Amino acid sequence: MRSEIALLLLCGLTLMSAGCDRRSGENGQAAPNAATNAAEAPTAGEVQPSAGGEKPDFSAKVDLSHAGKDAPDVVFSDPAGKDVTLASFKGKPVLVNLWATWCGPCVAEMPMLDAIAETYKAKGLAVLTVSQDSGEQGAITAFFAKNKLPHLGAWRDPENQLGFHFATGLLPTTVLYDREGKEVARVAGAMDWSSARGRAMIDDLVE
Repeated sequence: MRSEIALLLLCGLTLMSAGCDRRSGENGQAAPNAATNAAEAPTAGEVQPSAGGEKPDFSAKVDLSHAGKDAPDVVFSDPAGKDVTLASFKGKPVLVNLWATWCGPCVAEMPMLDAIAETYKAKGLAVLTVSQDSGEQGAITAFFAKNKLPHLGAWRDPENQLGFHFATGLLPTTVLYDREGKEVARVAGAMDWSSARGRAMIDDLVE
């Protein structure tokens, strides 16, 4: 059962979608009859503006029901390929973002997360963009090489252990932890982190 749901199905790459469903599919790629018209969708793994320059219509569900719970002891990989857990960041506020190179809404969030990482670095915020891509490191490395995101890193969770733990059913999923390693909020789906609401969440986290 776990091996079946570990693979991620491309839900569609349109930037107007709030999130990508995490469903079974071969090699984490789109099913043959995926609804999205490839001719109308942006290239996978490439940050692109929406038509006309407008912001994508982000919508996300903020879940506070897990607030106060300890961060999981799940092992994932840092950008250098070394094993790490969230316990390594105790003493710092942490934003954990689960994403994938094939998920359009995930990709659309990335420039905002990069801006957050830059803006709040002085306050100790750690922004961990943890890829849920189940393939080789190459796709993730290529993504960061193609897009200018200097304040983010290629963290990896190829076995989707963090995804299983958070169990929102969507990518992107973002979870905020305070300096004590306690969950503050969980966000399922794409969110406009440049909005007043998004910035308020981060401001509260780093206080």
